[in-house]
Amino acid sequence: MVVFYVIQRKKIILTNSFAFITFLAFISIGIASVTFGNDLNKKNHYSTYLSNPTNTAVLTINKVLKPSRFYNSYYATVTSLNSKKTQGKIVLRIEKDSITTFLDVGNRIFICSSFTTINAPQNPYQFSYKNYLITQQIYHQVSIKNSAYLLLKRNSSSLKSWAFFIRKKINIGLKKYGFKGDELAIINALLLGQRQEISKNLLQNYQNAGAIHLLAVSGLHIGIILLFLSFLLQPLEKLKHGEFIKLFLIVILLWCFAIIAGLSASIVRAVTMFTAIAIVTVLNQEKNIYKALIVSVFFLLLFNSYYLFNIGFQLSYLAVFFIVWIQPMLSKLWSPSLKIVNYFWQLITVSIAAQIGVLPLSLFYFHQFPGLFFVANLLIIPFLGIILGIGILIIVLALLDILPNFMVLFYEKVIMLLNSIVSWIGNQEAFLFQNISFTAISIGFYFLGIILIFKWIETKKPLFLKFTLFVIIGFQCYLITEKYLDNTNNEFIVFNKTKHTIIGIRKGDKVQIHHTLDSLTLKNERSIKAYLIGSRTQLNPLKTQPKDIYSFNNHQLFVIDSLGVYPTQNFSPTYILLRASPSINLDRLLNTLHPSMVIADASNYKSYISLWKKTCKNHNIKFYYTVIDGAFIEKF
Repeated sequence: MVVFYVIQRKKIILTNSFAFITFLAFISIGIASVTFGNDLNKKNHYSTYLSNPTNTAVLTINKVLKPSRFYNSYYATVTSLNSKKTQGKIVLRIEKDSITTFLDVGNRIFICSSFTTINAPQNPYQFSYKNYLITQQIYHQVSIKNSAYLLLKRNSSSLKSWAFFIRKKINIGLKKYGFKGDELAIINALLLGQRQEISKNLLQNYQNAGAIHLLAVSGLHIGIILLFLSFLLQPLEKLKHGEFIKLFLIVILLWCFAIIAGLSASIVRAVTMFTAIAIVTVLNQEKNIYKALIVSVFFLLLFNSYYLFNIGFQLSYLAVFFIVWIQPMLSKLWSPSLKIVNYFWQLITVSIAAQIGVLPLSLFYFHQFPGLFFVANLLIIPFLGIILGIGILIIVLALLDILPNFMVLFYEKVIMLLNSIVSWIGNQEAFLFQNISFTAISIGFYFLGIILIFKWIETKKPLFLKFTLFVIIGFQCYLITEKYLDNTNNEFIVFNKTKHTIIGIRKGDKVQIHHTLDSLTLKNERSIKAYLIGSRTQLNPLKTQPKDIYSFNNHQLFVIDSLGVYPTQNFSPTYILLRASPSINLDRLLNTLHPSMVIADASNYKSYISLWKKTCKNHNIKFYYTVIDGAFIEKF
């Protein structure tokens, strides 16, 4: 690059050599970053030394996850496996019991256990936790009992364990002054970047209100902190080289905050972005935010190329890019004379610009759109700076043990008011558009159309308008084709649901469900919700119990339940579905009915499955188990 740059500068007529070499160099850097950053390519990755059925390992806890009903969960690094020094991360699940103890970041434990792979989703269109963990470079999990590990001595304190100790000390101080429950959970989320303790209902309210970004320490929070630091350090500008001293202190303080907040992906992303913005602001007379975004993206992906697959990474940079590009155009539509009105107008245009940028990904990942997002931003964001400022002061005073009670009561009321506003907005169901299906191809059409429309507004060139119309027509053709395929698609599905049987029959865009669930469980059943959204179908009136015989695609499926009753003459179905653990002689059944396949769902005892599988193998008949093979789907 340097050689071609020098050669090109000396030429009167410029060539494209330098541009070509630049692209080639950065593509090579990208390939190297992905290759060398992939833990599986490293010789001492723990997976190289795995043995069956059990392994002895030393694990170091590096992140505490939100606990489930039966397990406390952690991300852990495998520092030693079967007496070999290793690296690589796993999910550690420790079963809860009456004397459950909690591990801290930096704790080292010794275990003897099997390493299991993460299961893929067992039902169609469900969220793949396995794929999500792969983007975190996690490929196995270990599940043990609470008494099945030995706590070891710490080797040394890492940055993460030091930060965890500070957060723990802060929480002890806050609890001492009476902070608890949702109020303490919100303080941890807003100021320390820890969302593990937030209740499910409160988290859902923030999501429905379009204010979930407030609970992740991200660009908004770091931007406010940057403004505070710039204001506090402004006197330094009067000194010689004061701007550089101020910049140095701001960057150091921002990264100290990032470390204390746990160095999560969102915090690292936000601090990197605003570090770049701060540097560009000081070094360049022209404030080019686009350059700052590109620089921060480059260094983040150079450090960890897997950030590219992080949903927060995608949403954050799209929001900032569209705010920088589109918001000035929107703000010019109206110029209020009153400052207070203009302030709220600017806030609305920022919210709209951000939503334009993140809308397709929000629909693609979360299948919902909060119609009152701008109301939440108008009511909450103006006070977020005050909430963060007072919160930092309260944490400092609590650590010094001089926190006045009136400040505790005041801040508790502020947090309770914040939660109440969010809950009220989140419960306005008429303005919450849910269960929206949006495909990756639709995302492409959306962004292409939006970019062309605003380029036309920006440049007034009719060519952009013509291309926009072509994109709209192409999008319409795609939607019509999608609708036609939906209306002509027929499927028979046996879902995988522990202890229950769920059978779906799809005809076009309608689905009929036969099940053994109660009405409340069915209403919240994730597998059915995911299928309806992913397949763009609607639910027909529900049927309660599964039938004995189903016919589809010129085939018959016979259902055998716990009674174990089946016809013995003149009947030969293609498929047999075993549910509710029938006590049958499978040898006799196969000799009588001669099916091509035996299907067992998750309502059967596991002890029966191995016997049935062995019997089917002896008869050379395929055995399909939904717990292992996933939902059974047959198109007709």
